[in-house]
Amino acid sequence: MTDLVHDAVAAPSMHNAQPWRFRYVRRSRTFEMRADFERAMPRSDPRTRGLHIGCGAALLNLRVAVAHEGWHPETRLLHDPSDPALLASVRLTAPGVGENDLGALYPAIHERHSSRFPFDETEIPDAVREALSEAARREGAVLTFPTSWHLQEVLEVVQEAEARNRTDRGSDQDLAEWTRLDAPSVNMTDDGVPEYAFGPRKRGGKAPMRDFAGPRQVAGRDAADFEQSPQVALVSTSHDRPEDWLRAGQAMERVLLLATLEGLSSSFATQPLEWADLRWPLRDPVTGTGYTQMLLRLGYGPKGPRTPRRQVPEVLDIRP
Repeated sequence: MTDLVHDAVAAPSMHNAQPWRFRYVRRSRTFEMRADFERAMPRSDPRTRGLHIGCGAALLNLRVAVAHEGWHPETRLLHDPSDPALLASVRLTAPGVGENDLGALYPAIHERHSSRFPFDETEIPDAVREALSEAARREGAVLTFPTSWHLQEVLEVVQEAEARNRTDRGSDQDLAEWTRLDAPSVNMTDDGVPEYAFGPRKRGGKAPMRDFAGPRQVAGRDAADFEQSPQVALVSTSHDRPEDWLRAGQAMERVLLLATLEGLSSSFATQPLEWADLRWPLRDPVTGTGYTQMLLRLGYGPKGPRTPRRQVPEVLDIRP
Protein backbone atom coordinates (compact mmCIF):
# COMPACT_ATOMS: atom_id res chain seq x y z
CA MET A 1 0.00 0.00 0.00
CA THR A 2 2.87 2.38 0.71
CA ASP A 3 4.30 1.63 -2.73
CA LEU A 4 0.97 2.50 -4.35
CA VAL A 5 0.85 5.83 -2.55
CA HIS A 6 4.49 6.47 -3.44
CA ASP A 7 3.40 6.18 -7.08
CA ALA A 8 0.32 8.37 -6.53
CA VAL A 9 2.24 11.30 -5.05
CA ALA A 10 4.57 11.50 -8.07
CA ALA A 11 1.76 13.54 -9.64
CA PRO A 12 2.16 17.23 -10.47
CA SER A 13 0.38 19.93 -8.50
CA MET A 14 0.25 23.71 -8.57
CA HIS A 15 3.62 25.03 -7.34
CA ASN A 16 4.32 21.42 -6.23
CA ALA A 17 2.26 22.02 -3.08
CA GLN A 18 1.14 18.34 -3.00
CA PRO A 19 -2.30 19.10 -1.46
CA TRP A 20 -3.41 15.52 -0.77
CA ARG A 21 -3.72 12.90 1.93
CA PHE A 22 -4.62 9.19 1.70
CA ARG A 23 -6.24 6.72 4.06
CA TYR A 24 -6.25 2.97 3.43
CA VAL A 25 -8.91 0.85 5.13
CA ARG A 26 -7.75 -2.77 5.26
CA ARG A 27 -11.07 -4.50 5.81
CA SER A 28 -12.61 -2.99 2.68
CA ARG A 29 -9.38 -2.73 0.63
CA THR A 30 -10.26 0.89 -0.06
CA PHE A 31 -8.22 4.05 -0.39
CA GLU A 32 -9.79 7.37 0.51
CA MET A 33 -8.22 10.48 -0.96
CA ARG A 34 -8.63 13.74 0.91
CA ALA A 35 -7.67 17.32 0.11
CA ASP A 36 -5.12 18.97 2.37
CA PHE A 37 -6.56 22.48 2.48
CA GLU A 38 -3.65 23.71 4.58
CA ARG A 39 -1.71 23.55 1.30
CA ALA A 40 -4.23 25.63 -0.62
CA MET A 41 -3.31 28.97 -2.19
CA PRO A 42 -6.03 31.45 -1.28
CA ARG A 43 -4.54 34.17 -3.47
CA SER A 44 -3.79 32.26 -6.70
CA ASP A 45 -6.40 29.52 -6.29
CA PRO A 46 -9.25 30.95 -4.18
CA ARG A 47 -11.84 28.37 -5.34
CA THR A 48 -9.36 25.47 -4.86
CA ARG A 49 -9.90 24.48 -8.49
CA GLY A 50 -6.16 24.00 -9.00
CA LEU A 51 -5.93 22.05 -5.75
CA HIS A 52 -8.61 19.63 -6.99
CA ILE A 53 -6.83 19.23 -10.34
CA GLY A 54 -3.62 18.25 -8.56
CA CYS A 55 -5.52 15.75 -6.43
CA GLY A 56 -7.14 14.38 -9.59
CA ALA A 57 -3.68 13.80 -11.06
CA ALA A 58 -2.64 11.88 -7.93
CA LEU A 59 -5.86 9.88 -8.15
CA LEU A 60 -5.06 8.87 -11.73
CA ASN A 61 -1.56 7.78 -10.70
CA LEU A 62 -3.06 5.67 -7.93
CA ARG A 63 -5.44 4.00 -10.39
CA VAL A 64 -2.57 3.30 -12.79
CA ALA A 65 -0.46 1.78 -10.00
CA VAL A 66 -3.36 -0.37 -8.78
CA ALA A 67 -4.03 -1.63 -12.31
CA HIS A 68 -0.32 -2.33 -12.77
CA GLU A 69 -0.48 -4.61 -9.72
CA GLY A 70 -3.30 -6.61 -11.34
CA TRP A 71 -6.24 -5.17 -9.42
CA HIS A 72 -9.24 -3.28 -10.72
CA PRO A 73 -9.43 0.26 -9.23
CA GLU A 74 -13.14 0.73 -8.54
CA THR A 75 -13.21 4.53 -8.32
CA ARG A 76 -15.84 6.93 -7.02
CA LEU A 77 -15.67 10.70 -6.93
CA LEU A 78 -17.17 11.88 -3.66
CA HIS A 79 -18.50 15.40 -3.37
CA ASP A 80 -20.04 15.75 0.10
CA PRO A 81 -20.78 19.35 1.15
CA SER A 82 -20.60 18.24 4.78
CA ASP A 83 -17.05 16.89 4.25
CA PRO A 84 -15.50 18.83 1.36
CA ALA A 85 -12.04 17.35 2.00
CA LEU A 86 -13.17 13.83 1.07
CA LEU A 87 -12.64 13.73 -2.70
CA ALA A 88 -12.61 10.13 -3.90
CA SER A 89 -12.35 6.45 -3.03
CA VAL A 90 -10.55 3.64 -4.83
CA ARG A 91 -11.47 0.07 -3.91
CA LEU A 92 -9.18 -2.77 -4.98
CA THR A 93 -11.32 -5.50 -6.56
CA ALA A 94 -11.06 -8.61 -8.68
CA PRO A 95 -7.35 -9.46 -9.08
CA GLY A 96 -6.43 -10.12 -12.67
CA VAL A 97 -9.23 -7.98 -14.10
CA GLY A 98 -7.25 -4.73 -14.01
CA GLU A 99 -7.57 -1.98 -16.59
CA ASN A 100 -4.81 -3.07 -18.93
CA ASP A 101 -4.71 0.26 -20.75
CA LEU A 102 -4.19 2.06 -17.45
CA GLY A 103 -1.52 -0.35 -16.25
CA ALA A 104 0.43 0.21 -19.47
CA LEU A 105 1.01 3.82 -18.41
CA TYR A 106 2.85 2.78 -15.24
CA PRO A 107 6.45 3.14 -16.56
CA ALA A 108 5.81 6.86 -17.13
CA ILE A 109 4.79 7.71 -13.56
CA HIS A 110 8.31 8.36 -12.28
CA GLU A 111 9.66 9.49 -15.67
CA ARG A 112 7.20 12.40 -16.04
CA HIS A 113 8.69 15.67 -14.79
CA SER A 114 7.80 19.23 -15.72
CA SER A 115 10.39 20.61 -18.15
CA ARG A 116 10.87 24.38 -18.09
CA PHE A 117 13.51 24.27 -20.80
CA PRO A 118 13.25 25.20 -24.49
CA PHE A 119 11.72 22.60 -26.80
CA ASP A 120 12.60 22.26 -30.47
CA GLU A 121 10.18 23.14 -33.26
CA THR A 122 9.43 19.53 -34.31
CA GLU A 123 5.68 19.15 -34.78
CA ILE A 124 3.83 16.51 -32.79
CA PRO A 125 2.42 13.95 -35.28
CA ASP A 126 -1.33 13.94 -35.82
CA ALA A 127 -1.58 10.33 -34.65
CA VAL A 128 0.02 11.24 -31.31
CA ARG A 129 -2.27 14.26 -30.91
CA GLU A 130 -5.28 12.06 -31.57
CA ALA A 131 -4.10 9.49 -29.01
CA LEU A 132 -3.62 12.23 -26.39
CA SER A 133 -7.10 13.60 -27.12
CA GLU A 134 -8.55 10.12 -26.73
CA ALA A 135 -6.75 9.72 -23.39
CA ALA A 136 -8.47 12.87 -22.10
CA ARG A 137 -11.83 11.72 -23.44
CA ARG A 138 -11.50 8.45 -21.51
CA GLU A 139 -11.48 10.52 -18.32
CA GLY A 140 -14.48 12.68 -19.23
CA ALA A 141 -12.58 15.72 -20.50
CA VAL A 142 -11.68 17.28 -23.85
CA LEU A 143 -8.14 17.97 -25.07
CA THR A 144 -7.77 20.45 -27.92
CA PHE A 145 -4.73 21.90 -29.69
CA PRO A 146 -5.44 25.54 -30.55
CA THR A 147 -4.08 26.73 -33.89
CA SER A 148 -3.96 29.87 -35.98
CA TRP A 149 -5.60 32.94 -34.43
CA HIS A 150 -6.89 30.93 -31.44
CA LEU A 151 -3.35 29.88 -30.54
CA GLN A 152 -2.19 33.49 -30.86
CA GLU A 153 -5.01 34.62 -28.58
CA VAL A 154 -4.15 31.94 -26.00
CA LEU A 155 -0.50 33.04 -25.98
CA GLU A 156 -1.50 36.69 -25.61
CA VAL A 157 -3.76 35.83 -22.68
CA VAL A 158 -0.85 34.00 -21.01
CA GLN A 159 1.37 37.04 -21.52
CA GLU A 160 -1.26 39.29 -19.97
CA ALA A 161 -1.59 36.97 -16.96
CA GLU A 162 2.17 36.78 -16.48
CA ALA A 163 2.39 40.59 -16.59
CA ARG A 164 -0.34 40.87 -13.97
CA ASN A 165 1.33 38.30 -11.74
CA ARG A 166 4.58 40.27 -11.76
CA THR A 167 2.84 43.21 -10.11
CA ASP A 168 0.24 41.33 -8.05
CA ARG A 169 1.18 41.10 -4.38
CA GLY A 170 -0.87 37.95 -3.80
CA SER A 171 0.80 36.02 -6.64
CA ASP A 172 4.20 37.14 -5.41
CA GLN A 173 3.38 35.88 -1.91
CA ASP A 174 2.44 32.46 -3.29
CA LEU A 175 5.70 32.26 -5.24
CA ALA A 176 7.68 33.25 -2.16
CA GLU A 177 5.94 30.56 -0.10
CA TRP A 178 6.25 27.72 -2.62
CA THR A 179 9.62 28.30 -4.28
CA ARG A 180 12.93 27.22 -2.76
CA LEU A 181 16.01 29.29 -3.56
CA ASP A 182 18.19 27.39 -1.09
CA ALA A 183 17.54 23.81 -2.29
CA PRO A 184 20.35 22.75 -4.65
CA SER A 185 19.20 19.10 -4.76
CA VAL A 186 16.04 17.03 -4.52
CA ASN A 187 16.90 15.88 -1.00
CA MET A 188 17.05 19.37 0.50
CA THR A 189 13.27 19.93 0.75
CA ASP A 190 10.04 17.97 0.46
CA ASP A 191 7.73 20.30 -1.48
CA GLY A 192 7.61 23.44 -3.59
CA VAL A 193 9.58 24.30 -6.73
CA PRO A 194 13.36 24.38 -6.11
CA GLU A 195 15.55 26.78 -8.06
CA TYR A 196 17.21 23.98 -10.04
CA ALA A 197 13.78 23.29 -11.61
CA PHE A 198 13.05 26.92 -12.61
CA GLY A 199 14.68 26.46 -15.98
CA PRO A 200 16.40 29.33 -17.79
CA ARG A 201 14.92 32.81 -17.90
CA LYS A 202 13.06 33.35 -21.18
CA ARG A 203 15.06 35.69 -23.38
CA GLY A 204 12.90 35.28 -26.47
CA GLY A 205 10.24 33.10 -28.05
CA LYS A 206 6.51 32.66 -27.58
CA ALA A 207 6.37 29.63 -25.27
CA PRO A 208 3.99 30.18 -22.33
CA MET A 209 6.39 30.11 -19.38
CA ARG A 210 6.06 31.17 -15.75
CA ASP A 211 9.15 32.72 -14.22
CA PHE A 212 9.24 31.05 -10.81
CA ALA A 213 12.01 33.40 -9.71
CA GLY A 214 9.58 36.31 -9.86
CA PRO A 215 11.42 39.58 -9.12
CA ARG A 216 14.25 37.76 -7.35
CA GLN A 217 17.71 37.26 -8.81
CA VAL A 218 19.00 33.68 -8.97
CA ALA A 219 22.78 33.45 -9.09
CA GLY A 220 24.14 31.55 -12.09
CA ARG A 221 20.77 31.24 -13.84
CA ASP A 222 21.03 31.28 -17.63
CA ALA A 223 18.73 32.86 -20.21
CA ALA A 224 17.55 31.09 -23.36
CA ASP A 225 15.35 31.47 -26.42
CA PHE A 226 12.22 29.33 -26.33
CA GLU A 227 9.94 28.08 -29.11
CA GLN A 228 8.64 30.52 -31.69
CA SER A 229 5.79 28.12 -32.49
CA PRO A 230 4.88 26.49 -29.16
CA GLN A 231 2.53 23.52 -29.14
CA VAL A 232 -0.05 23.92 -26.41
CA ALA A 233 -3.13 21.93 -25.48
CA LEU A 234 -6.20 22.89 -23.47
CA VAL A 235 -7.93 20.50 -21.06
CA SER A 236 -11.61 21.38 -20.76
CA THR A 237 -14.78 20.04 -19.16
CA SER A 238 -18.44 20.72 -19.89
CA HIS A 239 -19.14 21.85 -16.30
CA ASP A 240 -17.13 23.63 -13.62
CA ARG A 241 -17.82 21.81 -10.36
CA PRO A 242 -15.38 20.14 -7.93
CA GLU A 243 -16.02 16.75 -9.51
CA ASP A 244 -15.23 18.24 -12.94
CA TRP A 245 -11.95 19.59 -11.59
CA LEU A 246 -11.08 16.09 -10.38
CA ARG A 247 -11.95 14.65 -13.80
CA ALA A 248 -9.80 17.30 -15.45
CA GLY A 249 -6.88 16.40 -13.19
CA GLN A 250 -7.20 12.74 -14.07
CA ALA A 251 -7.46 13.56 -17.77
CA MET A 252 -4.43 15.85 -17.58
CA GLU A 253 -2.29 13.19 -15.91
CA ARG A 254 -3.43 10.47 -18.29
CA VAL A 255 -2.42 12.74 -21.19
CA LEU A 256 0.94 13.53 -19.57
CA LEU A 257 1.78 9.88 -18.88
CA LEU A 258 0.97 8.89 -22.46
CA ALA A 259 2.92 11.90 -23.74
CA THR A 260 5.92 10.78 -21.69
CA LEU A 261 5.75 7.30 -23.22
CA GLU A 262 5.63 8.95 -26.65
CA GLY A 263 8.87 10.80 -25.95
CA LEU A 264 7.32 14.20 -25.29
CA SER A 265 8.26 16.66 -22.58
CA SER A 266 5.74 18.93 -20.90
CA SER A 267 5.11 21.88 -18.64
CA PHE A 268 2.11 23.91 -17.47
CA ALA A 269 0.87 27.45 -17.89
CA THR A 270 -1.65 28.10 -15.13
CA GLN A 271 -1.28 31.90 -15.07
CA PRO A 272 -4.44 32.79 -17.08
CA LEU A 273 -6.46 30.25 -15.10
CA GLU A 274 -5.72 32.22 -11.94
CA TRP A 275 -7.62 35.26 -13.27
CA ALA A 276 -11.39 34.85 -13.76
CA ASP A 277 -11.60 37.31 -16.65
CA LEU A 278 -8.68 35.70 -18.51
CA ARG A 279 -9.83 32.12 -18.15
CA TRP A 280 -12.98 32.56 -20.24
CA PRO A 281 -11.24 33.66 -23.50
CA LEU A 282 -9.30 30.38 -23.53
CA ARG A 283 -12.41 28.32 -24.32
CA ASP A 284 -13.03 26.58 -27.64
CA PRO A 285 -13.95 29.34 -30.12
CA VAL A 286 -15.89 26.95 -32.36
CA THR A 287 -18.47 25.86 -29.80
CA GLY A 288 -18.05 28.71 -27.33
CA THR A 289 -18.81 26.24 -24.54
CA GLY A 290 -16.86 24.35 -21.93
CA TYR A 291 -14.56 25.41 -19.15
CA THR A 292 -10.80 25.41 -19.62
CA GLN A 293 -9.18 23.71 -16.64
CA MET A 294 -5.51 23.45 -17.66
CA LEU A 295 -3.11 24.66 -20.33
CA LEU A 296 -0.30 22.26 -21.25
CA ARG A 297 2.88 22.95 -23.20
CA LEU A 298 4.08 19.86 -25.08
CA GLY A 299 7.02 19.19 -27.33
CA TYR A 300 10.32 17.47 -27.92
CA GLY A 301 13.06 18.69 -25.65
CA PRO A 302 15.05 18.11 -22.45
CA LYS A 303 13.42 16.14 -19.69
CA GLY A 304 12.80 18.13 -16.54
CA PRO A 305 14.55 17.32 -13.27
CA ARG A 306 12.92 15.36 -10.47
CA THR A 307 11.33 17.63 -7.89
CA PRO A 308 10.84 16.93 -4.16
CA ARG A 309 8.03 14.84 -2.73
CA ARG A 310 6.79 14.42 0.82
CA GLN A 311 7.51 11.04 2.38
CA VAL A 312 4.68 8.52 2.25
CA PRO A 313 4.23 8.33 6.07
CA GLU A 314 3.36 12.05 6.00
CA VAL A 315 0.43 11.53 3.63
CA LEU A 316 -0.80 7.97 4.34
CA ASP A 317 -2.88 6.71 7.24
CA ILE A 318 -3.60 2.97 7.40
CA ARG A 319 -6.66 1.75 9.30
CA PRO A 320 -7.83 -1.80 10.19
